[in-house]
Amino acid sequence: MMIQQPARSTGHMLAIFTILIWGTTFVSTKLLLFDFHPIEVLFLRFLIGYCILLLLYPRTVKTRSIKEELLFAGAGLCGVTLYFLLENIALTLTLAASVGIIVSIAPFFTALFAHFFLKGEKLSISFMVGFIVALIGIILIGFNGSFVLNLNPLGDFLAFLAPILWAIYSVLMKKISEKSYHTIGSTRKVFFYGLVFMLPTLFLFELDLSLAKLTEPMSLLHLLYLGIGASALCFVTWNRAVGILGAVKTSIYIYLVPVITVIASHLVLNEPLSWTMVVGALLTLVGSFISERRTKPQYSNH
Repeated sequence: MMIQQPARSTGHMLAIFTILIWGTTFVSTKLLLFDFHPIEVLFLRFLIGYCILLLLYPRTVKTRSIKEELLFAGAGLCGVTLYFLLENIALTLTLAASVGIIVSIAPFFTALFAHFFLKGEKLSISFMVGFIVALIGIILIGFNGSFVLNLNPLGDFLAFLAPILWAIYSVLMKKISEKSYHTIGSTRKVFFYGLVFMLPTLFLFELDLSLAKLTEPMSLLHLLYLGIGASALCFVTWNRAVGILGAVKTSIYIYLVPVITVIASHLVLNEPLSWTMVVGALLTLVGSFISERRTKPQYSNH
C-alpha cells in the first residue's frame, strides 16, 4: 500500500526558503567578526539554535541502535562542527572569493556520494552540465572580474574539504530521514553532537566571551538571526527538504547561495555590483535550473 508522501513542491519551497536565509548569513557573520572570533560566532549560533529547538520539541529522541546513534553523531560532526570550522579557518587563510567558489561545489560531491550510498539518486549527464554552467557563474561572481591568481594551498585545501563534509552530512541526513524521526527532534540531536565536538576547539583559541559583547544590541540581533533563523529554523527546513526531495535535488539549491549573498551584500553593505556579477548570477540560475529540472527521479521509500 502506498503511503502518501509530502508534495514535492513543499520540498522545493522549503529548500528555497532555507537558501534565501543562508545566502544572507554572510552579511551578519561579516558584521559580527569585527567583535567576535569566528569560533565564538559558530558556537553561539548553534547554542542558540539548540535552545530554540529544545523549547519547540523538548522530547528525547531515542535511537533504536548504536548504528542509528552514530548517524546522528556523524551528521553533527560533519555538518555542524567540521564544515563550519574548516570554512571559517579557510576564510582567515585565503581569499573569501576562493572559499566561496570552492564551497559552492558541494552539490557535486553530494551527487557523487549519493550515487554510491543512496538508492535511486544516480548521477546524470544533465546534472553535470548544470554543474559546469553554475560553476562558471559562481567563479564570475566570486572574482568579480578580477582574475588574479592568489592561491594559499592550506586555505584552499581546507575550503575544499568543507563541501566534502557537507556532502557526507547530506547523505547521513537522508538516511536519518528514512528512520521516521521527528524532524525538529532529529535536528536538535544533530546540533547536540555538533556542539559536543565543537567544545575542544574553544580551548584552542584565546576567546573572550564577555557579557558586554553579548548585550550590544546589533551584535545580539545578528547572533539571534544566525541562531534562530539560519541554524534552528533553516536546518529543520533543509533536513525536511532532504527527506522529501533527496540529497541530490536539495543540494542543487546551494548554487543560489552566492547569488543571494551578492544581492544582500549590495543592499546592506553597499558592496559594488558589476556586470560580471550579474552575468555570473544569471549563469548560476541557469545551471541550477538545468540540474534540478532534469535530474533523474528520486527513490521513494514506500
